[in-house]
Amino acid sequence: MNRIYFIIILLLFNSFVYLNKNNYQLAVLKYQGGGDWYSNPSSLKNLAIFCNENLNTNINPEYAIVEVGSTEIYNYPFIHMTGHGNVYFNEFESKNLRNYLLGGGFLHIDDNYGMDIYVRSEMKKVFPELDFIEITKNHKIYNMKYKFKNGLPKIHAHDNKNSQAFGLIKQGRLICLYTYECDLGDGWEDINVHQNSFEKREQALKMGANIIEYVMTYN
Repeated sequence: MNRIYFIIILLLFNSFVYLNKNNYQLAVLKYQGGGDWYSNPSSLKNLAIFCNENLNTNINPEYAIVEVGSTEIYNYPFIHMTGHGNVYFNEFESKNLRNYLLGGGFLHIDDNYGMDIYVRSEMKKVFPELDFIEITKNHKIYNMKYKFKNGLPKIHAHDNKNSQAFGLIKQGRLICLYTYECDLGDGWEDINVHQNSFEKREQALKMGANIIEYVMTYN
């Protein structure tokens, strides 16, 4: 019964993506655990506008909010997750997120600060058989419209660590991108929020556009 349910959901999801590949709406993932999943409230709006202006996409600037265990997750080919601190997925949520990602969905996790230990433990529930691997500077995601010859840009400094990108790859497909010590989402926010320089904000938006273009091209 569960297998039949998954196949139906998968077919519906793939049909939705096919019909809406030129009419995207991005979504923010609402999770349990107490972490502030609602951080950076203006970031996805600004990223959508930047992509529409520079990639000729048709992304709705008004993003959705979806819970990990909701069937509504299948309406959105790209889901963004951020925050500070604790993240928790229960068993049902882990299975639902797994089915979403196996069915063609994409999850971008952007560690605002303090998420690393929780992201790794909870995504292990989703894919026990996978480990995060580093996405090095020669990956296609850094070589879409905008070229990042040094890999993931550093937008905000926290612990004087280098910015890194990690991914979960299933059957050759990047299904989850985890950006760490970077704060891309802060760079996407309204310019008056974090007082980023024009150059830093532009870097963040261009890298975000590359992620969106990659998902639309290869997922």
